[in-house]
This record gives sequence, C-alpha cells and structure tokens, in this order.
Amino acid sequence: MSDRLTQQIEFLIEADKLKQVLRRTPLADRSRRENSAEHSWHLILAAIVLREYSAAQIDLLRVLEMLAVHDLVEIDAGDTFAYDTQDLVTKAERVFALLPADQASRLRSLWEEFEAQETPEACFANAMDRLQPLLQNACAQGGSWRDHDVERAQVLRRMAPIQSAVPAAWPLVMKIVDDFCASGLLRTTPTTVRGQGTSE
Repeated sequence: MSDRLTQQIEFLIEADKLKQVLRRTPLADRSRRENSAEHSWHLILAAIVLREYSAAQIDLLRVLEMLAVHDLVEIDAGDTFAYDTQDLVTKAERVFALLPADQASRLRSLWEEFEAQETPEACFANAMDRLQPLLQNACAQGGSWRDHDVERAQVLRRMAPIQSAVPAAWPLVMKIVDDFCASGLLRTTPTTVRGQGTSE
C-alpha cells in the first residue's frame, strides 16, 4: 500500500476505539450506557431526519462530517460529562495526526468549527448533540440527570443551542424539562455546598 493509504487505514482502525468509550447517557431502554460511536451515528441520523427544522440554510454534508468527527478526541480524552464544566475542556487531538497532513488539517478544522458554534452548520450540529441525549434521558426516566443530580438550570443552559438552531423543537425541550422537574427527578434549585453558595 502507499504511505497515504497506510495512514488512512491506521486512522480508521484507531477510530474503532471510539466504540469502547462509554458515555454517561443510557440507551432509551436503560439496558446499558451508550458508547460514543453509537452517539455519533445517532446524531448523524437525527441531522438527516430533522434538517428541515434548521433555522438557517445549512450544508447537510458539512454537518454530517462534523458530527462524524466531533467526538473522535474522546478516544484519548474519554467521555466528558456535559454538566461538568471542568471536564469539558479536556480534549486531545493525537488521533487526527494519524491521517495524511491534508486530511488531518481538514478533520481538525471540522472539529474546531463544531466546538466554536459560529457557523449555521456548527450550530445545527450542536443542537443535534444536545437533543439526542435529552431524548434518551427522557426515555430512560432521567438517565444521567438522575444519576448525577443535575438541576434544571444546567439542563436549560446545555440545551440552549436547540432554541436558536432548531426553534421548532424548543417547546418539546421545555415540556421534557418541566415534566421531570414536576416529577422530582430534576432539581429546580441549586445545591448548597457547606455554606459556600451553590454547586455551580
């Protein structure tokens, strides 16, 4: 094989490790936690199905490319809990360097675009990244919200990209959040930590 093809094959084999990265979000049936590769696939499917609700014109192929690579860094960084702001900055980029330089640069730029949330495609992709675990947590009787004692304000901050990028879905988001608050599975007030204010 050519050196280029060898690098590309090595990258694809390395990417298989994403299937071993367990996320905190359970499957909808609560049978187990999903892995990051399953999550990425589900986001791609969601983007295909829900593209008509994007608030802006988008290049769907670019969205799909972003979603396919957005969690590859978790091969090195592991899953970062969406409601743990310190872990959100834990990222690694070694995996992109396995590719030929031109492809490494392109995939890294897609990842950076996703993280920056500045283009219509990145905003829509991030909305899908928020909506999918919301739906799974709802189906799984609170899922990671219940397991990690998450509060309403945290969820709404995390879901904010949906409101602007896919506004048609926002009433559903609010209904799910309000229903879980009413049931007591989602806290409505911050936790006080030994007189030091809130946990945030």
